[in-house]
Amino acid sequence: MVKKIIFSLFFITISYCSFAQQPRYNPDTIRTIIIDSVVNIHSHKLNVQDFIDAVLADTGFYQAFRNMKKYSFIGENYIYTYDKNNRINGKVYRKFKRIEANGKQTIDYIAKRDSGNIYKKDGKYQLYTVNMFDYIFMNAYKTGYGSGSMISGKADSKDQSYKDKLKILIFAPGHRVDGIPFISSKTEIFSPDMRPLYDYQFARGTYLDSIPVYRFRVVQKAGTSNGDVVIKELTTIFDMRTFQILGRYVNIQYHNMFIDLDVKMNMELDKFNGDLVPTKVTYQGDWNIPFHKDEKASFLIVQKEYMK
Repeated sequence: MVKKIIFSLFFITISYCSFAQQPRYNPDTIRTIIIDSVVNIHSHKLNVQDFIDAVLADTGFYQAFRNMKKYSFIGENYIYTYDKNNRINGKVYRKFKRIEANGKQTIDYIAKRDSGNIYKKDGKYQLYTVNMFDYIFMNAYKTGYGSGSMISGKADSKDQSYKDKLKILIFAPGHRVDGIPFISSKTEIFSPDMRPLYDYQFARGTYLDSIPVYRFRVVQKAGTSNGDVVIKELTTIFDMRTFQILGRYVNIQYHNMFIDLDVKMNMELDKFNGDLVPTKVTYQGDWNIPFHKDEKASFLIVQKEYMK
């Protein structure tokens, strides 16, 4: 059984502007990786390109979310939304058991609590961000994703197109995300034009108390103009024994007269019954794009106690 995740939630103060703001809630307090040391990858018979190739070729992260449809598990979702002063104005809590039996899936809710400004009059979420992530994760809970490629195909609607772009950023970082003005070419961080703008950092650590891992960080190079990069950091956690990807952190920031983005996502996997499965996803984001109001939200999504 996947190791149970024990977590707590607490407040931290964030200096969000040049003046004092209300505290911003940080749901990501689960510490699962302990860094032992910085490593010389050449002594491990690896090089930068080995890690880049593994990131670009990986399909395991996407497959891990598809694997959820095979199992029963306990899930807990915390969603917080914020006003312009970073004060919480909406909360969603869900604790549920997803049951897989004879090819049929059901979700039994153990607890459901909503408060604040979450829904529109028609019952849909107020924030497009929440709607997008509900699609990303609840879709996996209910049916599992399809077997198609993450970076190909044509969306049949504008809304679906936005969702597909989000899926590429989550499951296939480093690839080009077409159709986003000013940003598309900047998401391809390993291209010849973008590589000189980043530094690469390596460390060795322990994940979930027992798994030896490499941490491969791609971070914006000091002195690089903020307008030149969109992905400020992409950190990938590799199982040292198998080179499978077990964790991913991405920090996306971009600001101009049309788009204002500041998004941080962290996703972690573990093995159950020989399959990689998600155990934790966290998100903190502020974004403002054309035709949508400014949105601020944070999520903590936990899957635990996987069962056959």
